[in-house]
Amino acid sequence: MDTIRKISTANAPAAIGPYSQAIETKDFVYLSGQIGIDSNSGQIVTGGIAAETKQVLENMKAVLIAAGSDLTKVVSTTVYLADMDDFAKMNEMYAEYFIEPFPARATVSVKGLPKNAKVEISAVAVK
Repeated sequence: MDTIRKISTANAPAAIGPYSQAIETKDFVYLSGQIGIDSNSGQIVTGGIAAETKQVLENMKAVLIAAGSDLTKVVSTTVYLADMDDFAKMNEMYAEYFIEPFPARATVSVKGLPKNAKVEISAVAVK
């Protein structure tokens, strides 16, 4: 069995429940969903869906760095949107963080997210 290691960094919001920011196995890093919380203030950033998406991706980047990985090694993401009308603006910001070959992705509309966030993104990356 592969060794499983908890990934944690102060550069991203701490888990607000019984889960880890990420879990590392031999070859993969599994990131829990991130919402647009500023780790310094503990609050959702203001400025709408673009600002929240940017913060989510910055949080993801920080967790990946702590795991010895980075955004170029993300193979799959799941995007949860509280309002599908925000898809285009989320997608514009998302495109600023990922390059070809883009990760596989699913985007789903949800009734609500923690702390009334507009977006949450989880991911799987290789080491």
